[in-house]
Amino acid sequence: MSIGRVIARLQREAPRWRPTAIGQLAERSRDPFRVLIACLLSLRTKDETTGPASQRLFALADSPETMLRLTPRQIERAIFPVGFYHTKARVVLGVSRDLIERFGGEVPASIDALLTLKGVGRKTANLVVTQGFNKPGICVDTHVHRISNRLGYVRTKTPEQTEMALRVKLPARYWIGYNDLLVAFGQNVCAPISPKCSTCPVRAICRRVGVTSFR
Repeated sequence: MSIGRVIARLQREAPRWRPTAIGQLAERSRDPFRVLIACLLSLRTKDETTGPASQRLFALADSPETMLRLTPRQIERAIFPVGFYHTKARVVLGVSRDLIERFGGEVPASIDALLTLKGVGRKTANLVVTQGFNKPGICVDTHVHRISNRLGYVRTKTPEQTEMALRVKLPARYWIGYNDLLVAFGQNVCAPISPKCSTCPVRAICRRVGVTSFR
């Protein structure tokens, strides 16, 4: 399979799709702190909830210093109804405190350093590096994992395995935009159940691995 052909076709169609919440945020402001916090809020939460919640929170605080002036309750009210909002309010405060104490109030630009922040996993770290710093990284969420396997480009069982496989196989020039492109594709066309194969721009070159029904 030529992943270059797949990406080129998806890129041509992408302007017609509803953009991702993190992608929209990164377009407005390449602020690594905002990208980091929005990523933390987005975990197990739909984009239509993540975007407005992030905007409400950033209207109150948009830096580690100003975030620490808020109480957990204030953050909870701002981000509700994101999933696990009680826990995420504490994580936001903990990360903000850690950034000040260990990184001088700046978000680190390396995946390894980001992974030392409590609550930050590989998905979030890669997304901050790519969307916040425009540096190469491969963020693999459920959409990227599912679609990369569905296309037949990789054969993996977990998102972590998919990231490592893509780091070996995917040309570096595609790394930064791969997540945002495939997430938008997954949200708008290549759904987990009954994908819209009849209108898919890559249907002729997709192997449809694991697809049992489609529209």
